[in-house]
Amino acid sequence: MTDITSYIVGGAVRDGLLGLPVQDRDHVVVGATPEQMLALGFRPVGKDFPVFLHPQTHEEYALARTERKTARGYKGFVVHADVDVTLEQDLLRRDLTINAMALAADGSLIDPYGGRADLEARIFRHVSAAFAEDPVRILRVARFAARFPAFTLAPETLELMRAMVTAGEVDALVAERVWQELARGLMEATPSRMFRMLRECGALARLLPEVDRLFGVPQPPQHHPEIDTGEHVLLVIDAAARDGLSLPARVAALLHDLGKGATPPEFLPKHHGHEGRGVDLVKTVCERLRAPQECRDLAVLVARDHGNAHRALELRPATLLELLERVDALRRPDRFEAFLGACEADYHGREGYQGKPYPQAEALRLALTAARGVDAGAIASRAQAAAIPEAIRRARVTAIATAMQP
Repeated sequence: MTDITSYIVGGAVRDGLLGLPVQDRDHVVVGATPEQMLALGFRPVGKDFPVFLHPQTHEEYALARTERKTARGYKGFVVHADVDVTLEQDLLRRDLTINAMALAADGSLIDPYGGRADLEARIFRHVSAAFAEDPVRILRVARFAARFPAFTLAPETLELMRAMVTAGEVDALVAERVWQELARGLMEATPSRMFRMLRECGALARLLPEVDRLFGVPQPPQHHPEIDTGEHVLLVIDAAARDGLSLPARVAALLHDLGKGATPPEFLPKHHGHEGRGVDLVKTVCERLRAPQECRDLAVLVARDHGNAHRALELRPATLLELLERVDALRRPDRFEAFLGACEADYHGREGYQGKPYPQAEALRLALTAARGVDAGAIASRAQAAAIPEAIRRARVTAIATAMQP
């Protein structure tokens, strides 16, 4: 389309230069009006600033714009989009130099702020002081750290992020946006880097104080060579990522040990009863972040029963059945698989434990198969109504005992 001057910008340029697959291409249009875009068949979609969908490719085309901060938070902006806004002015408002490059129609690179040099040096660096006006950028940079583990944060950008936290900018973030960024970061290859960076700048204590509180909390060294509970949690979420677990399972991995942050001093470092203490903390976090119900429910199950899963090889058949019933495994075997995945990540999230076998998972699968193999209908047809539940329970316990015999 030659009637407008447009440039590919942002992540598409960055990922192309890194040799990574380009998923979505965003465009900036310079020197055009909304009326011109409509006349060319573009469909408007932007509410806060003029964004249009291309009539054929459906890619996003945004008019070049500048922003002026008017209030706290990420929505406190007045947007100025006009024909006199240049490409360089538009790029200046972006978060990082590696995201502030553009490609012209002829393939030439426009790089006014040193993005390519920072890309080659593997550095996250803010473009300008405007970075401090949008607290979501703290979360975005931390998420990029999880996606690009070879990159480091420029010291001046870290200091700016710390100043933003001190100024209370992070406190103005709405729960939905925080959840969106945290969820995306958890699904990256090295999610621990996101939470480590949030902690380094002070944002973790504001956004997830229950997780931040775990750092410095000791654990029994015979079971946790890493000793520090917070470091253990970071190892666990990376193990969950290596195993390709779902988002609910990764959320459960992140939150599974919250109860250890509330352990009374007399119970340190063994954390007796931390599973029970963690349940209410998990519910509090999920409610505050407005996490999806499936994430909340699985996180509660894992927090409450991961210790019992680890002891599966020691449990009696009746106790195994109680565990299966408590996590609703007989009715929801798919969610039970996610439960086992999070428990296995917890086991592997310890120094020296990566790659070790976790036979507990297979034992619990075996117990579930045996329990589900009991013909409850046939038992119900033979027993009196009041005796049916106990008869089914006894049959399942017997089936589990038989299946678990060596």
